[in-house]
Amino acid sequence: MAPGCLLSFFCLYCSVISSIRGVFLEPDQDVSLPAGWKYVERASSTDQVLLTFALKQQNVDKLKEKLEQLSNPDSSQYGQYLSLDKLSRLVQPSEETLQTVWTWLGNFGVRNCSVVQTLDFLNCVMSSSTAEKLLIGSKFNRYTNGHQTLIRSNSRYEVPDGVAEHIDFVGGVHRFPPQKSVISKTRKVGQHSEATFHLGVTPSVLRKRYNLSASDVGSHENNSQAVAQFLEQYFHQLDLVEFMRLFGGNFLHRTRVNKIIGRQGGIKAGLEASLDVEYIMSSGANISTWVFSNAGRHELQEPFLNWITLLSNMSSIPWVHTISYGDDEDSLSVAYLKRINIEFMKAGVRGLTILFASGDDGAGCREIKKGKNIFRPSFPASSPYVTTVGGTSFKNPFQITYEVTDYISGGGFSNVFKMPAYQAAAVKSYLKRMKSLPPKTYYNAGGRAYPDVAALSDNYWAVVNLVPIPWVSGTSASTPVFGGILALINDNRFQRGLPALGFINPLLYKIQENGTSGAFFDVTIGCHYGCLDEEAKGKGFCASQSWDPVTGWGTPNYPELLKVLLLEKDHHP
Repeated sequence: MAPGCLLSFFCLYCSVISSIRGVFLEPDQDVSLPAGWKYVERASSTDQVLLTFALKQQNVDKLKEKLEQLSNPDSSQYGQYLSLDKLSRLVQPSEETLQTVWTWLGNFGVRNCSVVQTLDFLNCVMSSSTAEKLLIGSKFNRYTNGHQTLIRSNSRYEVPDGVAEHIDFVGGVHRFPPQKSVISKTRKVGQHSEATFHLGVTPSVLRKRYNLSASDVGSHENNSQAVAQFLEQYFHQLDLVEFMRLFGGNFLHRTRVNKIIGRQGGIKAGLEASLDVEYIMSSGANISTWVFSNAGRHELQEPFLNWITLLSNMSSIPWVHTISYGDDEDSLSVAYLKRINIEFMKAGVRGLTILFASGDDGAGCREIKKGKNIFRPSFPASSPYVTTVGGTSFKNPFQITYEVTDYISGGGFSNVFKMPAYQAAAVKSYLKRMKSLPPKTYYNAGGRAYPDVAALSDNYWAVVNLVPIPWVSGTSASTPVFGGILALINDNRFQRGLPALGFINPLLYKIQENGTSGAFFDVTIGCHYGCLDEEAKGKGFCASQSWDPVTGWGTPNYPELLKVLLLEKDHHP
């Protein structure tokens, strides 16, 4: 043992680094350069990087058990959510973990660190040369996609084995932000004579289809909703004013976001950010709305992780969050996926409802070897602890009629997370009754299946930089619409002294398996796309009666959904 270890303060640290063996925390992380990015140069030794250390948490099993109790309407603990202080006491790392990691960092001179209230994330700024010494095997380079630059390592990292048992992963090393954008589809207006004619989806069209009246708006002072934006996606308040002027209809609404967390700037507004804000504020009308703006422009940021850590550091945050963001599940390490999954559990025990878009790639497709493909699930859509929203289209794009599958709607089965108990009966029923399914080798039938629900995702109007934009499509549209509707239901619950909906999936599946609620318009027509090969023939999964992995339970019938989620006696599961 080194002489310095005779000093008690250094004993723990020396025992950690005296081990010769290093441990890969994320050995399965894809370190290849994503499409659209290219190498620029080796990072300078003085370039600053921000690393996020995800410290091992305590009582994860108790956290899971607590969430199951709080989200089960038949439980005596239903809706008795934890404060951030109580959550912190449950999950914060052990003294040994905190001391080990802080001492390890301090020995390399890393002291510019901030910690979240739950103590399970450390955000530390350091030079790239220090980072390379700290994370054995890492090599930081500068990359660009033409309008952003990032500093990332293209090689996997190790930490001493005595440290590895205290850390789940290190953020800011590998992952590149996914390049996601909403879709614009060109349409031709034809001659139509039946149903209600319209020239694209607007708040009035959505309200008519989902049976929201002009009086279905928020009024409770404790209610709130939020969207999260990434990658230099900004909205402009003036766009929201103009959108509501053009499309606000006859319902009470707000024309300003109440709170912005993070940096909100940029000369031009982004289509994705504008769409999210405009539609959560028109479906969840007159409800206090926050925007989490995680710009992602600065090369130090891993923007999605930045949003996650914010949730662990704010005692008062909105009840409903909708996020139009996702990445290929296989591009992320299992350690990262499992830890982010725990973060969603933490949100659930605090009473938050987290909704994610299911994605716009259908079932997805990944070549695992020459001539052999499998479907490609998306994350966080595939997490068992979020509510995932798929997409639909009107059967006739210019009439308010019944809905069919939007062929881009993401859906399928996780290859990492097991099927949760709350959905097992519904999913197994789908797999049993469907006469035509994709080849079994293309998906994991025992995995978490998604989406859970859906809403229109095709042919929207948005206002961006004061210009009305038509034909906007994607689950980036359906997700804030559904989120706003759940925020309205929260409003009604608060007025009756009921708790927030929180993690809603167990309740949704229980209600729907009853089969009598009428809370959703079942989508039974259409398939989404999959692998373009001879075996799958370009088709993924198809819609059917009841739940399916394209549109979930279907789209909301607001009055009936409100009744069942108020847990009124006649509709109690």
